[in-house]
Amino acid sequence: MMTPKQEREWNEVLTNAHTDFQKGMHSYAFYKLHNHEMGEDMVQDTFMKTWKYLAKEGKIDVMKAFLYHILNNLIVDEYRKRKTLSLDILLEKGFEPGSNNTNQLINSLDGKAALLLIQRLPMTYRKVMRMRYMQDLSLTEMSNVTGQTKNTIAVQLHRGLTKLKILYKHT
Repeated sequence: MMTPKQEREWNEVLTNAHTDFQKGMHSYAFYKLHNHEMGEDMVQDTFMKTWKYLAKEGKIDVMKAFLYHILNNLIVDEYRKRKTLSLDILLEKGFEPGSNNTNQLINSLDGKAALLLIQRLPMTYRKVMRMRYMQDLSLTEMSNVTGQTKNTIAVQLHRGLTKLKILYKHT
């Protein structure tokens, strides 16, 4: 418990700190929150928390650093609260989180159509296209399996893709 003398001393210290640091703290809070009213509230809360700390006979070495530390913690708490509040507000307004699988479905169907078209390619291209796109083998792995050079396989893949594109456009 503070004595009346300690209370007067800390009251004077906090009044001076408020006079000296309030404007800079408000600017800092506005920079972080982009809201003047909320920034003012945070600064006032900072001084209230400091007063409570001093009333519990807490020791403050550097007042400015202590005040900014409390302010920064309050801002972080506000950021954390905002995320849950914004989701709650969206849910109250009727927002239903979901997923749009349209592109995934279209890609899947296009892929299935392309796989069926691979069957129409000449055997040379069909073989390398299956290894590359169905078995997901690298050029080195394909070279080891077929005994052909990587360059030869790369050329076959390129030509096979060109033919596959032509078949795809015609269907």
